[in-house]
Amino acid sequence: MCIRKGARVSSTDPTRLYARQLYDGFSADLAADQVIEIDGGRIARLRPATAADARDGVPEYELIAPGFIDIQINGAGDAQFNFDPSVEALRRMAAGARQGGTAHIMPTFITAPNRDYAAAIEAVEAARAQHLPGILGLHLEGPFLSPARPGIHDATAIRRLDPDDIERLARAQVGVMLLTLAPEELPDGVLPQLSEAGIRVFAGHTAADADQIAQAEAQGLVGVTHLFNAMSQLTGREPGVVGATLASRGLFAGIIADGHHVDWRNVGIATRLMPDRLCLVTDAMLTLAGERTGFELHGVEITLCDGRLTNAEGRLAGAHVSMIESLRNLLAHTDLDLPAALKMTSANPARALGLGERLGTLRPGSDATFTCLTGDLDVAAVIIDGVIDPV
Repeated sequence: MCIRKGARVSSTDPTRLYARQLYDGFSADLAADQVIEIDGGRIARLRPATAADARDGVPEYELIAPGFIDIQINGAGDAQFNFDPSVEALRRMAAGARQGGTAHIMPTFITAPNRDYAAAIEAVEAARAQHLPGILGLHLEGPFLSPARPGIHDATAIRRLDPDDIERLARAQVGVMLLTLAPEELPDGVLPQLSEAGIRVFAGHTAADADQIAQAEAQGLVGVTHLFNAMSQLTGREPGVVGATLASRGLFAGIIADGHHVDWRNVGIATRLMPDRLCLVTDAMLTLAGERTGFELHGVEITLCDGRLTNAEGRLAGAHVSMIESLRNLLAHTDLDLPAALKMTSANPARALGLGERLGTLRPGSDATFTCLTGDLDVAAVIIDGVIDPV
């Protein structure tokens, strides 16, 4: 029995799954004909398949990989988190992301006036209290950015982080808190405070130079947001944020592989230099898995055309790409093989969030969270904590 996209299975919470091919999150090759045994939402055992598994009607998939993790997604399913920071919006975003194979999301709330981000914190806290599947935490992208690198963000709302912000962020009960900011705009001593509070700090929308990034990394900086976009670039005498990230041995980086945000040659450079640190992100907006083809952002009309979301001047405003499309793009436009590309959808993002013990790899004790694909790399099912396609 081979389950294809849209098919039903006899149980939504199976105790065994059969993978014709399995990617475990860390090996260089795929393993053939493996069975995953599940107990209490966790992987109990991995073993070779037997004839008994076929007789028992174990759900079967062409390829099972660790569940995709999208650490930067602004919206999906006609819901935009900034427009509607609510549990229902998170439900629609998670469901829309699952259509592209994503098991877990970090809903992203971008720059907004004053402390409007408090509403996003409350929404994620409520969603996690209700055990809404697929919500790992919260990604705040701003408002603590560089005025010189606003991108599509509301430049009038960009400001410096203050002690009250630090206290509010530190006490938030959102699971993982990921905070994108411009490190050069931080007061001295603040970055170590944020790190000690358990906040995963990324640099983004930043004009920092390479030395400032190196100093920030020494003080707890974990990664950078949408590599190559809205940051200082690599030049001959000043590596900028891009060069500092590529040269680092520890910094993670999200990258938008839609063919619009980053030239494929630059994507290829990043994949070669950062095989264990690069994370595919969608930066998706509400149009992903939705019906709308446009919306208003900060009083500016954004329209979808030929896969690009732009304002009237052609400036990009988020993306319209899923994780499975991003994976296929990597395979088409870089020299990565499938296991190496899959690592950038799961294992690398999990480690970037500090969740490598639970997610991103398939081994006994890990969460039973999987993305199941067909031989043509279409999404067959998403399984979260042992439950198939939770709605």
